Amino acid sequence: MSTVAMEAASVGAHLRPIGVIRSALKVRGEAPRQGSEGAPDAWVEVHPWAAEALRGIVAGDEIILITWLHEARRDVLQVHPRSDTSNPLTGVFATRSPDRPNPLGLHPVFVRAIEGDRLRVGPLEAIDGTPVVDIKPVLK
Repeated sequence: MSTVAMEAASVGAHLRPIGVIRSALKVRGEAPRQGSEGAPDAWVEVHPWAAEALRGIVAGDEIILITWLHEARRDVLQVHPRSDTSNPLTGVFATRSPDRPNPLGLHPVFVRAIEGDRLRVGPLEAIDGTPVVDIKPVLK
């Protein structure tokens, strides 16, 4: 059982990653804070057991990737927004900080291409190896 599944199971929830991010961004410090701040395109590799769930997604779609920010600190409750100490300490629920009790990432991206069970998406600030726990369409 993965660490994500074990931690989630301990509170009665179960997250089962459906895929993983493959990105040129290899370490957290390299990643822009938001996709719109110069993030590259990346691949979402969907696990074979979940590939049928991609049916209906086409290039050009806008989707939301929900990720597990696996390098986040889970003991952080307050941060200086954007890591700027001139900003007052703020509760993480009022910020987009990746460090939080349940480090879920929300990433609005565009589908650039589809190759089998892989989606080319962007812009995406998530680092290589980030687990993907769900994909949802953007409703217009």
